[in-house]
Amino acid sequence: MPGVIDTAAGYEGGDLEHPTYKDVCNDHTGHAEVVDVTFDPARVSFDTLLDAFFAMHDPTQVNRQGPDWGSQYRSVIFAHSDDQLWEARAKIAELNATGAYRKPVATQVVPACTFWKAEEYHQRYLEKRGMVSCQI
Repeated sequence: MPGVIDTAAGYEGGDLEHPTYKDVCNDHTGHAEVVDVTFDPARVSFDTLLDAFFAMHDPTQVNRQGPDWGSQYRSVIFAHSDDQLWEARAKIAELNATGAYRKPVATQVVPACTFWKAEEYHQRYLEKRGMVSCQI
């Protein structure tokens, strides 16, 4: 997406320091599998990123995405500022008010905490396999 400078797969929101995929996938650390997005706000707005985020997955599922389930698959936004917290919560209110989904949006919006970058084999996972997107 124009304006996105970099992305990194990783884990956030849990108790264990330096978690690995093996740690997180057992659903005992409290981490969510996340993507850290570095963007240029002069080229892409946070609101545009929110639109992409909500279009890329089912934000109405609790602790699940497609066939994957557990709290590590929860829909969550880790906001890096008060403005991002406000914008994300306002976007959820808008989506719920307009009936964009048949069920209420279950996405959590919380302040960012420590982001732990995932192992190298998780970075650009789909690209490494010649895929454009996940088929959830």
